[in-house]
Amino acid sequence: MRPQLLWLGVPFVLFAGALPLVNRLEPRVAAVPFLLAWFIGSTLVTPLAVWLVRRADLRAGGRR
Repeated sequence: MRPQLLWLGVPFVLFAGALPLVNRLEPRVAAVPFLLAWFIGSTLVTPLAVWLVRRADLRAGGRR
C-alpha cells in the first residue's frame, strides 16, 4: 500500500472534479477569466504533487 499516491489525485480533482464549479468568466483574476486562471494554477500544482509522491517513495524504499 502506497498512500502517498493519493497526492496524484489532487491534480485530477483540480482539473476534472472542480471544473463544473469553476466554469465561469467572472470574476477575473489578474485580468484573465477565472477558468483560465484556475487551469494555470492547476497546472502549476501538478509538478508539486508529483514531486511529493517521488519524495515519499524515495524515503519509503530508496531508489527503484
